[in-house]
Amino acid sequence: MTLASPWIAALVALFAWWASTGAILVVVRRADRAGRDVAAVLATLPLGLAGAAVFWLTLEATSVAAAYGAFFAALAVWGWLELAFLTGVVTGPSRLAAKPGVPEWERFIRAWGTVAYHEMTLTAALIAMALTGQGAANKVGLWTFAILYAARISAKLNLYLGVRKVNTEFIPRALTHLPSHFREARINWLFPTSVTALSFAVACLLERVVMADMDAARVGFSLLATMCALALLEHWFMVVRLPDEKLWRWMLPKKEVLLEEGPDAVR
Repeated sequence: MTLASPWIAALVALFAWWASTGAILVVVRRADRAGRDVAAVLATLPLGLAGAAVFWLTLEATSVAAAYGAFFAALAVWGWLELAFLTGVVTGPSRLAAKPGVPEWERFIRAWGTVAYHEMTLTAALIAMALTGQGAANKVGLWTFAILYAARISAKLNLYLGVRKVNTEFIPRALTHLPSHFREARINWLFPTSVTALSFAVACLLERVVMADMDAARVGFSLLATMCALALLEHWFMVVRLPDEKLWRWMLPKKEVLLEEGPDAVR
């Protein structure tokens, strides 16, 4: 098999999802214990800028390498923006825990206030990528970012409305107020719509993989289908009580050890 194989592309996307998530969690955990949240975001800024540059450079390229390049470029931009959120640098105007007993409309406004700046930043980034990539030959990067964006919005809304499993193990100190805006419930009205839409998207992308007549297109659709399938899997993890956190827990420094060692441990 070569990099032009859809199976290799799927494995690459799977590993990239796992490794990038783990890398972000490691950086956030270390920044959290050292009190260097802003420093961590600034130190990784070149990665985000490099992602934006590669995204632009691959827009008119139609090779297999360009498909992979655009995919990783979108992941780099997305990862940096997620890091800015998880470190608490770019979140929202509200950093307060949910207030019990308030009307639903007020609860929603308060919850929105905890993530507003970050969601607007993600939206602006998506719009910028869509405008830049309008009419481009290679849209793998744009669609990768769009899938991540749609999956995030869906996941956050489902957490707000209520799911069976709310995983707070990886929540950093800067966002300890965030879980109070989530609900634990057996199911909510949005969840069936979310998983149906994601399942349909996966099916459509797989059909494109089969019908593609060029290696680059086949690779691109394989990458997108895998990311969409992973988004679907993450949604199911919210209602099926499986220890998915074990995928990354082993690579993270333990919180108890970090608190005993103090900030100087990473210097």
